[in-house]
Amino acid sequence: MAQTPALRPTIEWQIATVTAITTETARAKTFTLELPKWRVHRAGQHYDVRLTAADGYQAERSYSIASEPERAGEIDLTVELIPDGEVSAYMHGVLTPGDKIEVRGPIGGYFVWQADDPQPLGLVAGGSGVVPLMAMLRHRAATGGRQPARLLYSSRSADDLIYAAELARLGAAGDGAEIFQTLTRGAPDGWTGYTRRIDGEMLREVLGPLGGDVRIFVCGPTLLVESVADALVANGVAPDRIKTERFGPTGS
Repeated sequence: MAQTPALRPTIEWQIATVTAITTETARAKTFTLELPKWRVHRAGQHYDVRLTAADGYQAERSYSIASEPERAGEIDLTVELIPDGEVSAYMHGVLTPGDKIEVRGPIGGYFVWQADDPQPLGLVAGGSGVVPLMAMLRHRAATGGRQPARLLYSSRSADDLIYAAELARLGAAGDGAEIFQTLTRGAPDGWTGYTRRIDGEMLREVLGPLGGDVRIFVCGPTLLVESVADALVANGVAPDRIKTERFGPTGS
């Protein structure tokens, strides 16, 4: 007799409380949410956010978790303001600390990383695609990870760099994490990073030193993700070493 497959528990919607809102850039804010039914997440997972209007109309979007799993009872969602975006516009323009919002999660099991993985970690982000990768870097720091880790982060301008100050601190901590950035639409005086779109040469320079055992996570707009993945394979990285996640419109 065939066995009935085990059913996964349903992830229920719950009402979270906004406890803090942090402005990251002109178009990105981090919302700290206190959860009555908090569950530990894995770095790279996301939450769904649902809005319900008085007439019953609903809008739902998914946002990556920015905070590390070690923070109990709450999560950070960093949300980029999208033109004409129903949910992001509400969160940016209406929500204030103390407000309630409906969420469901954590969700996702493919694009995740755990700090007990000793292999080198390569991260490539475009625009707000840095959010789940930031959760991985924070998770690594919170657990005292020492595996080599390198982030290559592409943005339009220096003003569009999310988590700029924290990334600088992580890169200066001396624990094996290194941060590389590229700006695609102009750089300020004194800029020492790259000043072009991510290409094969840049990927070789940044990720090549991590060696063949590297695990690579790529997140950002579809065109960036696809071009980076293709370039990595052309550089000799095994496809099974690369995990990708595509975001909606964003600056890179």
